[in-house]
Amino acid sequence: MQEMNRRDMLAMAAAFAALGGLAEAQVGPDGKLSQTTVFDFGKLPVKTNATGGASRAVLSGTLPTGEFLEVHETMLPPGQMPHPAHKHRHSEMMLIREGQLEFYAEDKVLPLGPGGVAFAGSNHMHGLKNVGQTPANYFVVAIGVQEK
Repeated sequence: MQEMNRRDMLAMAAAFAALGGLAEAQVGPDGKLSQTTVFDFGKLPVKTNATGGASRAVLSGTLPTGEFLEVHETMLPPGQMPHPAHKHRHSEMMLIREGQLEFYAEDKVLPLGPGGVAFAGSNHMHGLKNVGQTPANYFVVAIGVQEK
């Protein structure tokens, strides 16, 4: 991979700033998700992480009915976990697009592949690991109490 020079980094920073403004306009300045819209996957900023994977934040805000909703997409390299198993107040669904994963649900380890959906209820220990030979891609939909 080619190293980035200052000019490239400034151009990328400007692009991310512009995308941030677009996302704010779609979600609303008050963090409310009240507009019907489309999020173009190819235009979502990509954030690399310590596992060598990447993620795209799709949306985050409060629905008109009061629930907090956050959606992101993750690419997880073979053999990696996005983070150690954990629990939190909100519930999560993981919708698998590609790859072979193991879903850790409390004391069980369950296989999960393309088209599969995992659900982690509020305050239940859970985690994922890519056990395949190729990157795994999945969406996470979190709903409930916003973590501070």
